[in-house]
Amino acid sequence: MAEDHYSSASSAAPSAAATAAAAAAAAVGSSVIPIVNKLQDIFAQLGSSSTIDLPQVAVVGSQSSGKSSVLEALVGRDFLPRGSDICTRRPLVLQLVHQPRRPTDAEADEWGEFLHLSGRRFYDFREIRREIQAETDREAGGNKGVSDRQIRLKIFSPNVLNITLVDLPGITKVPVGDQPTDIEARIRTMIMSYIRHKTCIILAVSPANADLANSDALQMARVADPDGSRTIGVITKLDIMDRGTDARNFLLGNVIPLKLGYVGVVNRSQQDINSDLSIKDALAREEKFFRTQPAYHGLTQYCGIPQLAKKLNQILVQHIKTVLPGLKSRISSQLTAVAKELAVYGDPVDSKAGQGAKLLSILAKYCEAFSSMVEGKNEDISTIELSGGARIHYIFQSIFVKSLEEVDPCEDVTDEDIRMAIQNATGPRSALFVPEVPFEVLVRRQISRLLDPSLQCAQFIYDELVKMSHRCLATELQQFPILRRSMDEVIGKFLRDGLKPAESMIAHIIEMEEDYINTSHPNFIGGSKAVELAQQQVRSAKMSSSVVRKDGVDADKVVRPASEAERPGSSGSGSTSFWNSIFTSNEDRTHASAKDNSANRSYAVPTPNLEHSFSTIQLREPPVVLKPSEHQSEQEALEIAITKLLLKSYYNIVRKNVEDFIPKAIMHFLVNHTKRALHNYLITKLYRDDLLEDLLKEPDEITIKRKQIRENLKVLQQAYKTLDEIPLDAEAVERGGYSLDSDVIGLPRAHGLSSSLHGFNDGSSPYSTPKQSRSRRSNHSGEQPPFNTNMSGNGF
Repeated sequence: MAEDHYSSASSAAPSAAATAAAAAAAAVGSSVIPIVNKLQDIFAQLGSSSTIDLPQVAVVGSQSSGKSSVLEALVGRDFLPRGSDICTRRPLVLQLVHQPRRPTDAEADEWGEFLHLSGRRFYDFREIRREIQAETDREAGGNKGVSDRQIRLKIFSPNVLNITLVDLPGITKVPVGDQPTDIEARIRTMIMSYIRHKTCIILAVSPANADLANSDALQMARVADPDGSRTIGVITKLDIMDRGTDARNFLLGNVIPLKLGYVGVVNRSQQDINSDLSIKDALAREEKFFRTQPAYHGLTQYCGIPQLAKKLNQILVQHIKTVLPGLKSRISSQLTAVAKELAVYGDPVDSKAGQGAKLLSILAKYCEAFSSMVEGKNEDISTIELSGGARIHYIFQSIFVKSLEEVDPCEDVTDEDIRMAIQNATGPRSALFVPEVPFEVLVRRQISRLLDPSLQCAQFIYDELVKMSHRCLATELQQFPILRRSMDEVIGKFLRDGLKPAESMIAHIIEMEEDYINTSHPNFIGGSKAVELAQQQVRSAKMSSSVVRKDGVDADKVVRPASEAERPGSSGSGSTSFWNSIFTSNEDRTHASAKDNSANRSYAVPTPNLEHSFSTIQLREPPVVLKPSEHQSEQEALEIAITKLLLKSYYNIVRKNVEDFIPKAIMHFLVNHTKRALHNYLITKLYRDDLLEDLLKEPDEITIKRKQIRENLKVLQQAYKTLDEIPLDAEAVERGGYSLDSDVIGLPRAHGLSSSLHGFNDGSSPYSTPKQSRSRRSNHSGEQPPFNTNMSGNGF
């Protein structure tokens, strides 16, 4: 009766072209869904470790919303656990596979298979129910507990369309039995883990006898799918709505719009189930209900389990076609990544020869990676921070050189220090020239200060090499922890041994600079230039420090009775020669001293009348620590300025030499020596027969990890091979051969298909599909014939 009703509601009988298009579409649909089912079975082997999201339909609803009745009606059999409390306590992945009818053996037309009981067929659907209940109790316990581990059930029948659904636990409010107090939050989290993926179609089941605007299923669907582009609404229990009310506006999408629309169904009541009302009789009663209710006239495409099955099939087929290109790309990229990871772990080696070859390969690869890291030729170049040889260059230029250039050679040498050194260098006589000894003493002291930063620089480079040695082959060597520790010890000793000659060479470089003060260096300022610059500095200092007293007398003249202009040989005399300056200044001192003595003698000559009036003159004892007088003469200021200029000039020469030679010494004795000799050193220390087995011993977790990676690789290879079985027309979708025009029930459909495909005009069962042999990709040519020679260029 239902079949006659839906046939009469459809358009006129389809044409031959439409029939051919229907057959082709059914063939494509019957191919891609089983392929995705096969992919789901393949990826189920990985469990929760799988990161590939496959197209599927998730059934969401509150407890007792009628989810189980809808699923059983789609299958046409009673096979799900029933009860007044929560029944679905683990996600049930239900794969419906259309199986051609066998006239000779009708009893064997329908059966079920569990993935956890591979190879066993269940022809009695009551046994399927018992197995679901038993498997649920094994994982979630027997007292209403809930688990997120899937049960995978595949049902083969001529009365189903190819659909894959995931029956999720119903949303419950109050915990019962062994359920935790946060059971509602846990179930919502489990449901969201499925429906949040873009590849999931949401089947939101809501009972019509409740407030549909507050439906838990529709609320969760709106969170995961805000625009409603992948949500199908199912309104159950339409036959028990309050009298005078109906769900017409909901079915039309006038209340809560969904792009994929709604379907209304009539469930079996608990009394019907207790009285063993068959699914076939229930479908007939449902068809009669919609035919006799005026509120649902004209809504044929929105009503009934057969319409829901067809709609789910078409949506899932089109959805699979849409996501296939991205799915294949993700599997391909993951396959490459897993293969690369497995290559890192390699195969376990047991023989001595194999172990020796393995160790030599690791050592050679390690040294090559180390050299590449130093030279900046490694594959994984960081864009976040400096690494490898770039850090060495930074230490040389931005830390070592910059620190030396910021040092003032005279910052810890005061004028008094220089003055004291000059006077001590003259001995009992006044110096005729600026003595060389103070300059050499002071410059050697400044040169010796360069030793510590140079040694620190070598230590910094040593630390960087140690860090690089730890980063090389870090992932590869995780599987050999004993070898990793042994290599770290050997490399650490090698680098320490290389640091010693580098430090020794650095000390020799500084000692060489101290031992010979080369005042003939072309960049050294020299005596004449130093005197000229020193005179200018002293003159500038004198002009800036002269202060005019209030009475107009120059403060400098108060101190000195004779003006500078009156002193022969003073800076005002215009002399610019170094030696002339030195000699003139000495004569001035001698002449001034003679004048002072004659003056003193004129005062000291006793008058004859006072000859016996004075006692003997007594001198003060010299203090233990003698320092020059506080007053600094102009000549002393000039000598100090000359010494400082000479000191700075020569220090800068030595500093540039050190900035050049220290990095060279470190690179030669430490860095490049490591690159050249590390490989042979490692072989000498580690390549020994008595060490091979221990060095290449793997921990248990590495063995388990390799096994997991191999399993992942095998699964991905199976999945990739399975995707090659997609028929040619399905691949045409990837190339853009189908448009996404929507038909009257809101389904994306292939361009050029007749709308008659959405009715059952061939007199067949609403669950049957036209018989069409599946097309498979040729293993040799890579091509296959089209479904029909009369197909148009738009896909059919």
